[in-house]
Amino acid sequence: MHDIAKQALNAALLEGVEYADARVVEQRQRALSTKNGAVAQVSSEESFGAGIRVLAGGCWGFASTHDLRKEGLEKAGRLAVEIARASCEARKLPVELAPEPAVQVVWSSPCNIDPFTISVETQVALLLEVDGELRREKGVTLAETSMVFDRTRQVFVSSEGSSIDQTRTWSGAGYTAHSFGEQEIQRRSYPNSFGGQYQLKGWELVQELRLKDHAAGVASEAVALHSADACPEMTGNLILDSSQLGLQIHESVGHPIELDRVLGSEANYAGMSFLTLDQLNKLRYGSEIVNVVCDARAEHGPGLGTFAFDDEGVEAQRVEIIRDGQFRGYMSSRETARAIGETRSNGTMRAAGWNRLPLIRMTNVSLEPGGQSLEEVFGGVDHAIYMETNKSWSIDDKRYNFQFGCEIAWEIRNGKRVRMLKNPTYSGITTEFWNACQAIAGREHWVLWGVPNCGKGQPEQTMGTGHGASPARFAGVKIGGGFQE
Repeated sequence: MHDIAKQALNAALLEGVEYADARVVEQRQRALSTKNGAVAQVSSEESFGAGIRVLAGGCWGFASTHDLRKEGLEKAGRLAVEIARASCEARKLPVELAPEPAVQVVWSSPCNIDPFTISVETQVALLLEVDGELRREKGVTLAETSMVFDRTRQVFVSSEGSSIDQTRTWSGAGYTAHSFGEQEIQRRSYPNSFGGQYQLKGWELVQELRLKDHAAGVASEAVALHSADACPEMTGNLILDSSQLGLQIHESVGHPIELDRVLGSEANYAGMSFLTLDQLNKLRYGSEIVNVVCDARAEHGPGLGTFAFDDEGVEAQRVEIIRDGQFRGYMSSRETARAIGETRSNGTMRAAGWNRLPLIRMTNVSLEPGGQSLEEVFGGVDHAIYMETNKSWSIDDKRYNFQFGCEIAWEIRNGKRVRMLKNPTYSGITTEFWNACQAIAGREHWVLWGVPNCGKGQPEQTMGTGHGASPARFAGVKIGGGFQE
C-alpha cells in the first residue's frame, strides 16, 4: 500500500502543483441481521482504491481510482490537476493551508478479538437466539437484530513528507422489538435505536453488551407501551438518558460547529449554522455546568470519531467547544483555520472512503460528566419527565429549532418513576435548551455512543461519529405535543 500511495503522489507531482496528498484505502465490512426468526442479511464487502488531492493555482482538485496500476494512478493524478486548474476560473481567493509538520506514523486502534475471526455461523446463531427471546413475549409482532463489523486501513502520504499508516476496527450490534397494535406501533431497542451501539472495538463489544440478557425486558416494554398513558403536553423539567442526549449533542452542537457550514462552503446538504463567526468566545451557549469537547484522541475513548491523524495528516486533538457555558471553538481544517484566527487546523478533516474528498466532520463531540449523582439528577425537582432512546428527530437548516421523539418515557415524582408514558416528544431552541441544563450525572454514568450514519456532502458521505454523555436534567422544556390524539 505504501508503494501505491507514493506512486499516486508522484503522479500528481509530475503535473506541477503547489501541494498534493494521496490516500490508499483498503476496507472490509461484514453485516448480519435477522427478522422474526429468519436470517435477513449476511453480506461481506471489500473495497480498495486511491484518492489524490492537489492544490494547483490556489484551487483544489480531487480524483480517485480503483485502477492501482501505474497507468491508472497517473490518469487520476492528471485528472485531479485538471479539475484544480478548471476550478480557478471561479476562484475568489486562493486556498492557503495552515502549516503542519511532516510525520511518519503507524497506528492501529485497540481490538482485543478480531471480529472477522469469529465465524459467520457463530454470529448469526447469537442473533437468532436474541431474536427468539424477543418473540417469547406475547404481543411482539416483529423482532429485528443486527451486527456490523468494519476494518479500514489507510495509508496517507503528502508532498510535505508525511507518511501515515492507520488501521481502525469498529463493531456494532443491537436489536429492536416492535409491537403492532390496532391504532399504533410501539417499539423498544437495545442498547440504542438505529442499530444499537457502535464503538472502535472488536468482538469484545458484542460480549460486553450481553445482548441476550436484556431481550426479555426490552420486549416486555414494547408491549406495555400500548397500555401506557400518552406523554402529557406541558412545559417542565426534562431528564434525558445518555443515548438520547448523545443525539441531541450531535444535532444541536456537533453540526453547528462544522466551520465549513459556518463559512457557507457546505450549505446545500442539511443547511448551514446559526454559529456565525462573531459569536465565537461571546455566545453563552449553555448554563455554567455545560462543557463540551471535540476529542479524536484515543484517551477520550473508543468512539467512531477516534483516530491518530485526520485525512490531512493533522494529529488528533482535544478541542474545547463549550467551556462553562461559553462558546469557545469550531471544528476546522488546514484551509479554514485562519478564518477563526488559528495558526493550525484542529484535525477534523475526514473522508468516507478512497473515492471521497475529505470534509470537516465530527470526531467525538461529547458533553463532559457533571458533578451530580444520578439521585440528584432525578430527585432534584418534585416533578419531571424522563425520556429514553431516540425515535425521531427534526432540526432546521441553521441547527436552531428542533423536535425530538423518544421510544419511552416515565413520569418522575420526587425522584421515583410513577408511570410509563408513550409517544414522548420535546422541542426547543438550541441555546435556550442548553442554558436550561440544571444537572449532569457523573463519570460513572457517562457512555460514549456511536453514530455510524452521519451524512454530509454531495455526493453523500456517511461517516461514524462519537458522542459521550451522562443523563442530564433541563428546566422549562416544552414536552409533548408531537402526537395528536
